[in-house]
Amino acid sequence: MVISRNLIFKNHLPMENNKEIVSDLKELLSILNDGKEGYESASEVTDTLELQGVFLKYSAQRAGFAEELRAHIAVHGAEADNESGGILGVLHRTWIDIKQALSSKEDAAILDAIVTGEKAAIEKYAEYIKDYTDHADHLGLLQKQQAGIRQALSEIETLLAHRKQ
Repeated sequence: MVISRNLIFKNHLPMENNKEIVSDLKELLSILNDGKEGYESASEVTDTLELQGVFLKYSAQRAGFAEELRAHIAVHGAEADNESGGILGVLHRTWIDIKQALSSKEDAAILDAIVTGEKAAIEKYAEYIKDYTDHADHLGLLQKQQAGIRQALSEIETLLAHRKQ
């Protein structure tokens, strides 16, 4: 007899706890979608081929992370219909757009704005990783994704440092 993973979670987690977990995962999904869209926008604005490639690489990474979270949300018996970022993400993207316009689309300004977004994403992941009791069944996934974001941040900070010299 095959038992659905959905049934296991629904039968062993209190309904309120499961709703909170799904809400947390959807928040991370919004952050990932914000990152994907932010990197896509940055790739369209810069004229530097090297940066376009880096931005598109991380946009694709975030799309992959989002798919992983969508699948995990489904395991918890919910549907992840969010294909775009959240309200805070909209504000962050707007800030990036304004900063890009004011700085005449300078690469350093774009990279600096991305650093801000990546640090915020890492902090949000850390918040949920710290809550390892509620997020035990997907702790490894969150840690892997956070590590990927940290690696992206490191590369973006290196690129930014070279542009500020």
